[in-house]
Order: sequence, then structure tokens, then C-alpha cells
Amino acid sequence: MARPRKPLLSRDRIVETAGALVDAEGLGALSTRRLAAELGVSGPSLYNHFRTKDEILDAVADAVSAKIDLSMFAADDDRDWLTALRDWAVSYRAALADHPHIVPVLAQGPGRRPAGLRVADAVFGAMVRAGWPPAQATSIGALMRYFVTGSALGSFARGFVDDETAYDPADYPHLGQAHRLAEHRQKVDEGAFDTGLRALLDGLRLQYEAQRLPPGTPAPDSSAAGAADRPTM
Repeated sequence: MARPRKPLLSRDRIVETAGALVDAEGLGALSTRRLAAELGVSGPSLYNHFRTKDEILDAVADAVSAKIDLSMFAADDDRDWLTALRDWAVSYRAALADHPHIVPVLAQGPGRRPAGLRVADAVFGAMVRAGWPPAQATSIGALMRYFVTGSALGSFARGFVDDETAYDPADYPHLGQAHRLAEHRQKVDEGAFDTGLRALLDGLRLQYEAQRLPPGTPAPDSSAAGAADRPTM
């Protein structure tokens, strides 16, 4: 009887296993020795596909970037640029929320990673098509990355312990309910993301409208201008 064959070692299998290890135990758990053991192969065999552990982490990060929806930036998509940015930010955060331990790698930028570069290219191209000057389109891409990756790096609510004696009113008169934040983590964190995204997009909308006004025309008032077409959160 023929011996059962081990699954062939492939780049995709290495990335999938490394990603699962990082998801379960964090970046510190990943080493070439540990990864080889998980795959049931010898350590040197990994080097037929990746030269270093950092290359493996790059590939894991890029696999997460590939999950981000970019359909809203297609030239034939009928969403306006504000709605497109909002929908993309929501998809972006969801992808990162599913893989929080890889966020520090993603936060460093796309480097040479293909999927990450496709994300950057799609955002920049869509903003330029919408009428933003290239320099501002670059800033918008950077701003959105700062905001989304920052929101995914950690939970605000979990930053407080659930012990009500930890926040003595004599020392912290406004934190009497802070011990309850962790209990409502999802609501608090998602509410903060939605609030921040709304404020960010409202600010971009005002800048966009102001740069299209004839010289000497007053800028739109932030409390009223464009209220009807603000994206729904």
C-alpha cells in the first residue's frame, strides 16, 4: 500500500498557516521554526518560497488587504466619491477587525505588496477622477489609512478595567461609569468609529465644495451646507 502523501508545500499554504498562527497567538508567535513545525516540514524548505520571516509577514498582511472591497472605486460604479470612501472605510475596518494582530504590519504601508498597492491605487485614482488635486488625493488616502488602522489597533473600551473601585470619584470625577465600558465594547467602539468617520467625511466634503467655489465666494457653512447629501452612517 502506498504511503499517504503529505500536502505539497506551497506559498499559499505557508501564508494561510502563518496567518492562522498570527491570528491565534499574535505576531510574537511566528518564527520560521514554529511555522515549519505547524506545516510538518523542515525549516529550510520554507526558504524555497520566502527568504525571511518578514517576507512571510508581508504576504500575510497582503492576504488581508486582498479582502478589502474596492468595487466602489471602479470607473463604472455610480457611487459618489463620499459614499465610496465611506463604504470602503467600513470594508477596510472589517477586514482588519478580523485579523487585529497583523494590523501593525499593515499600518506601515503597502511597500511592495501587490494587494496593498491595488488598494492605494484605487483610492488615489478615484479621488483624482472626482476632482481632487493629486496632492490632496494622496493626503486623503493617507488620512483614511491613519484613521482606519488606528481604530483597528486596539479597543478604546477595553482600555478600562471592569472594577468600579479603580476610578475613585475623588480622583476622576467624570469616570464614574468607566468600569462599564468593557461590558459594552462593541457598541462603544463601533459608535466611535461611526462618529469619527462622519466627522472626517463631513470635513472632506466642505473642503471639496470650497475649492470649487468661484474666487471671493464665501465658503459653505459647516452646519448647513450639503446637509441633504451627507452620507448616511
